[in-house]
Amino acid sequence: MARFVVGLTGGIASGKSTVARLFAARGIVVADADEAARAAVASGSEGLAAVVAAFGTDILTADGSLDRAAMRRHVFDHDDARRRLEAIVHPRVRALLRDTCAAAPGPYAIAAIPLLVETGRDAYTWLARVLVVDAPVDVQRARLRARDGIDAPLADRMLAAQAPRSARLAIADDVLVNDGDQDTLDAHVAALDRRYRALAAVEPA
Repeated sequence: MARFVVGLTGGIASGKSTVARLFAARGIVVADADEAARAAVASGSEGLAAVVAAFGTDILTADGSLDRAAMRRHVFDHDDARRRLEAIVHPRVRALLRDTCAAAPGPYAIAAIPLLVETGRDAYTWLARVLVVDAPVDVQRARLRARDGIDAPLADRMLAAQAPRSARLAIADDVLVNDGDQDTLDAHVAALDRRYRALAAVEPA
């Protein structure tokens, strides 16, 4: 059981997913908040029942699963609806992440939480450290355009919509600057892996 959990976050197109894969390749369990969010409202779950109770059956597909597109449209247009949905989903996501990390067989675990800044670190008191994957804005923009096939104005709007870089860095215990090649990134992750294994070894029970 992993007592030492590192929260992994970063801006859009910073390379969070790649970093998570590099930790996983070293035998570290990575609990993903996006996967937990899907599981929290899966068909037959208590979470989905709570969503239906709050919003009605119009947000269901014909097979009884959550119509994510309809739900997104609804909460996009109504701030109150978004807050109600978050009040249902977020606590369940946190519980799923914590349970997955607690059951991890390795020396430590990673909780990949893209919206950690927006949610607030205080909501994740069980994180021992926070690792922020950082990249210069021009690098993020170039990656975003290449990844999504979008133009520069849209990429800039997407970058502007996220939490400011200063807010991410403010909650960081460790910062991994991802502005180089894959070998450089892998070396950074290897160094962090050694550090976290050492820290986990002295973590009090």
